[in-house]
Amino acid sequence: MSRFVWGHLKSHTISSILGGMAIVTPAAREFLETGPLGHVITLNEEGTPHVSLAWAGFEGDELVFATFNDQPKLRNLRRDPRVTVSFQAHESGGEFLHPYLVVRGQARVTEGGALAVMDRLAPLYIGPGAEFPMRDAPDGFVTRVAIEKIYGVGSWREKNG
Repeated sequence: MSRFVWGHLKSHTISSILGGMAIVTPAAREFLETGPLGHVITLNEEGTPHVSLAWAGFEGDELVFATFNDQPKLRNLRRDPRVTVSFQAHESGGEFLHPYLVVRGQARVTEGGALAVMDRLAPLYIGPGAEFPMRDAPDGFVTRVAIEKIYGVGSWREKNG
């Protein structure tokens, strides 16, 4: 289903919707496994956007990220669980725009487990075999996003037909 056309670029909704939840495609998983930073967009209490960076990855059909300290994004998500996370590829691959992937959904924040999530993501962001370096970090918080929509531009999208 085409969302917009700009020259030769198309942005598609590549997720299948079942009961309001999106299914994460193999190509979207591969894109995130290249380790692009996530731009986490939440809403401040007065309605202005708040943007922060996070390591993130797919866990089943949810997006997951973690933090060791309570932060504005977590306070925002507890109050209003709507979240958008965008990822930009490291390289353009010759496209007019750098490929990007956007996840929109509803977040839930839980206490504890941040180090396990960061350890799972460390090989993507630091390198093969890596662990998150701060071993004495607090238990932190894990955010899981029930994905409603995945969209963007790039060859990752074209792999899905």
